[in-house]
Amino acid sequence: MSERLVQLGSLRQLTLGSFLLALIPLIALLWQSQSDLAKVGKMTTLETRFVVDVVSDMQRLDNAVVDVERSVRQFAVLRNEQVASLSDNAIEQFAVAADNLCQALSIPTTCSRLSEQLSQLAEYRTIEDQLLLNAYLASVGDSVELLRDDVEATINERVKLQQDDLNAMQAKQAWSTAMLVSVSLLLILLGSQLIVNPVNNLKKIIRIMARSDGQLPPLSRQAPRELIDVEKDLHWLYDRLQQLEHIRTALLRHAAHELKTPLASIKEGCSLLSENVVGELNKGQREVLSLLTASTQRLNTLVEKLLDYNLLLQQAQPKMVVSDANKLVSACLEDYALAIQDREVDVNITSPEVKIDEELFRRVLDNLVSNAVAHGAVGRPINIHLYNENDNLVLDVANRGKRIAPESVHTLFEPFIRGTEPRNDNVIGTGLGLSIVADCARLMHGDVRVVDVDYADVCFRVTIPQQEK
Repeated sequence: MSERLVQLGSLRQLTLGSFLLALIPLIALLWQSQSDLAKVGKMTTLETRFVVDVVSDMQRLDNAVVDVERSVRQFAVLRNEQVASLSDNAIEQFAVAADNLCQALSIPTTCSRLSEQLSQLAEYRTIEDQLLLNAYLASVGDSVELLRDDVEATINERVKLQQDDLNAMQAKQAWSTAMLVSVSLLLILLGSQLIVNPVNNLKKIIRIMARSDGQLPPLSRQAPRELIDVEKDLHWLYDRLQQLEHIRTALLRHAAHELKTPLASIKEGCSLLSENVVGELNKGQREVLSLLTASTQRLNTLVEKLLDYNLLLQQAQPKMVVSDANKLVSACLEDYALAIQDREVDVNITSPEVKIDEELFRRVLDNLVSNAVAHGAVGRPINIHLYNENDNLVLDVANRGKRIAPESVHTLFEPFIRGTEPRNDNVIGTGLGLSIVADCARLMHGDVRVVDVDYADVCFRVTIPQQEK
């Protein structure tokens, strides 16, 4: 071919490459999932640590405020320096805990207020008025309560923000998963298409070869190396089969024509002998002459069948037209009126209008009816059924008689294959009748086979598509 084919490497390489390409989005998805999980874990750890620290500081602050209140009140009663030292230490612990909370929380108003109250409370030694001292302690308690509310509000807010971040991350993960999985499926589809297209091309080539019609499609431009090699082999095989078909056709044509001339001479000689042109024949000579005449007639029939078979093989595309099935079957039965005069013929036509090549279909009818007459049991009915099934025209020609051996079915439609059972008409067959049926069915894109039916011993079924393929 003039254009260089674009090969995609071997089938194994293409399959492995497609698999690896499809894995890339999945690997990216896995990496992103791991990254998001790590981020969530880190965020959860930080938030947990923050909550634990804040709650611990709040607990220490609660303990400190209790110690401050108890030691200050004891000092107000005892006025003891040892108690004052405890009070100073409690106030210091309280200030440290409050400072930790204020650094962790953004609540400047409450922290500033609490700092002022601690400054006032730190002068507890100079406060003589018990009511004023109680007021300072109460204000500190109120500030601690406000601080506790601020801590709870801050924790709730951070939890809400964390939940919002998780929801956003989940939505992002879902979107990324859908996108990356879609990309992966698209890559798988593209990779499989590079294999499916040449395989479909192979199927098309085989179908054309089976039907022996049309031109083969060109070689696939993008396909694995193995499939392109198979296509090349099929193209070579098709060309070879065409050559062999031409040789067979030419051989049949020449052989038949070459035989007609000497046959005509032999036939003419037998005619002259039977007319006593060369003298009176005795009984033995007449018997020999009778054998010669019968053999000449059989040979002449065979030559005519060969010419007919050769003409069939050379036939162009069938002309599929809508025809009247009743007329075709009636015309065929009229030609066999004498042969079937002592038999009942059951004709059942449920599809009177059929799309067929009339000449080819008539040959199918002639040969199947002839076969049923020759091999069917004498006096038993012959069944002809014509109907539609799954957009196909189906013709069944059946008869009673000896069943066909299973081992003979696969060779039944080959040329020059004759049955072993004697014919009812004592005529030696040519072995071309069923072969012609098979070729006619094939030319109409159909087929013929032997099927089992409950109303007959032998049934030949011809199937012809009614829809263009």
